[in-house]
Amino acid sequence: MIDEAVALAGDFIAGLIDAATRAGDPVKAVDAFFELWRERLVQSDFRAGCPIVAVAVETNDDAPHLARSAAAVFARWQEALAALFERHGLPEQRGRRLAAFIIAAVEGSVIMCRAERSTAALEAAAAEIHDLLIHALQSRPETGPRP
Repeated sequence: MIDEAVALAGDFIAGLIDAATRAGDPVKAVDAFFELWRERLVQSDFRAGCPIVAVAVETNDDAPHLARSAAAVFARWQEALAALFERHGLPEQRGRRLAAFIIAAVEGSVIMCRAERSTAALEAAAAEIHDLLIHALQSRPETGPRP
């Protein structure tokens, strides 16, 4: 049952990432992803969190398949972001690193926000990543999105 919950939660967030990436602007897509989490935290009075993180941290030797399921979900999210960055001219390796960094920043800052009952950590991460993406896209080897 936990495995199914991981898959459903993973699909839900993947759908949000996919919808954001269809916007065409990678900076706006990532900004929207952070904003979504900010809204979820505030609306839930800082109770909302990522169920994938919960599964990943609570797995043990008795249920290694749950850790693999959580890892697969994180990889799926990263692939969606990396593909968006590559479509906008970033080299594959840079796109993958940025995607992993963004997922880690979102997940870590959501945890901090819940503990602190404040959106400060999420807003700080969002601002830094916004600036980082603008810089990365401006210094990419090619200009414009790929067809």
